[in-house]
Amino acid sequence: MAQTEFQFMPMNKGPKDRSAKCTVRRSVHLAALVSALATTGVVVLAQSEPVDPRVEGLTFLGEPVLASQVMAGQQLYADNCASCHGASLEGQPDWRRRLDTGRMPAPPHDDSGHTWHHSDRMLFQITKGGVGAVVPGYESDMPAFGEDLTDAEIAAILVYIKSTWPERQREFQAEVSANDTGG
Repeated sequence: MAQTEFQFMPMNKGPKDRSAKCTVRRSVHLAALVSALATTGVVVLAQSEPVDPRVEGLTFLGEPVLASQVMAGQQLYADNCASCHGASLEGQPDWRRRLDTGRMPAPPHDDSGHTWHHSDRMLFQITKGGVGAVVPGYESDMPAFGEDLTDAEIAAILVYIKSTWPERQREFQAEVSANDTGG
């Protein structure tokens, strides 16, 4: 049997090998950089605000309010309430003086009105069931929206209205809501 001879050749230390080593080093450095950037991205995402941030200082029925609720409420208000209460929540003219029908005009929902004097629960009941839901026998031009809007939509409208009030009215209304025992 013939013996095969293996010959070991010394590694070439020429320019081709240096180029290969540089390519390997660049690849290692690039991989480390990509890894560091990915880790930084994860940390930044973890520390960033949620996709739907809470509206600071605003609650409804004791729960935090999300920005998406305010935005939805603004559109729902425009579609369902603005025709009587005004696009800017200003109410009807002479809203404190009875109409010829004996009914009261639609009041403003901005800080010039009295909406912020009522609790979240009461505002929700009035919107869902009409004024008669909280004042039996009271006749009003405002319809009950419970058949046309979901509870979440009614809440969104009320959240939008509340979001327009200055801090003083928000704080007052929050205290009224906190003290509302539901009775």
